[in-house]
Amino acid sequence: MPNAPHPDDPDRMFAAVFKEALRRRGLPLDRVRDHLESYGITLSLATLSYWQSGRSLPEKPQSLRAVDVLEPFLDLPSGTLRSLLRRRPRGWVPQHDPAAVRGVYGEGSDLEKVLGDAFPHFNAGLRRLVVHEAVSVNEHRLIDAMRVTVAVRAVRDDVRHLTVVHTLDSAKTDAHAVDLTVPHGPRPHVRVRPELNCVVAELPLGRRLARNETAVVEYTLRSPSTAGVSHHHERRVTTPLQTYLLQVRFHPSAVPATCWHSYRRQLGAEPRNRQLAPLDDFHTTHLLSVKCAPGVYGVEWRWTD
Repeated sequence: MPNAPHPDDPDRMFAAVFKEALRRRGLPLDRVRDHLESYGITLSLATLSYWQSGRSLPEKPQSLRAVDVLEPFLDLPSGTLRSLLRRRPRGWVPQHDPAAVRGVYGEGSDLEKVLGDAFPHFNAGLRRLVVHEAVSVNEHRLIDAMRVTVAVRAVRDDVRHLTVVHTLDSAKTDAHAVDLTVPHGPRPHVRVRPELNCVVAELPLGRRLARNETAVVEYTLRSPSTAGVSHHHERRVTTPLQTYLLQVRFHPSAVPATCWHSYRRQLGAEPRNRQLAPLDDFHTTHLLSVKCAPGVYGVEWRWTD
């Protein structure tokens, strides 16, 4: 349900993404300084510390060149940090950038194919703030249901819908059995593209949002199948996200041997920072990530046989 504008301060988003990228790569600031010097860029440790804390932002030509050099060094998609540097009023968020989406999905992705001419405008009026996914793995070792809650903010006036695209876990899922429902309001418009193994839905926000207004969208996707097995669940993040929470619950008769948290810069890339994810007594594990830089976040698991 929508609510009134909340003046969150995205001016600190550059600092948050920069700091998280440093933490993820395990890089002290002196290593960053030395790397920049190898490119003929001289910056003090104090300057880098100010960027990390949000006390200042890169503005001068040499500083902007440093940002461009740092993005690949920090394993960030091209443009991630640059997109956070344009001066805007309080409440501004990065505009939709198809190049940034391709930086995570890759060129000619299924997302681009399924959206067609609408791809350049994909959710251009909205910014995701918080995403919570609760995934169920059934006794056949397949993901068969996913409950999603998304908090969004409008970045322009007159925004009415959130478009969601999900890749089905099994290519043999019956398209007619796929069901996407919302707890309130009219049934959303849903399209299943079997040839791309994707489902697309237009989810109404409940009313037209003005710029900076927020809304919460809830939906459940069910895709029953008994073909194949699931080994992971991932979320593609194309703009900085405040919080991502993923819960995976396994059927008592289908509990994996091991689970991991994973992060990848782009679909198809090798995971960075794979960490063990313990299962609790309820056969559930979770991933909680805050101040998420663009990339692919998820939980992987290995079956006993």
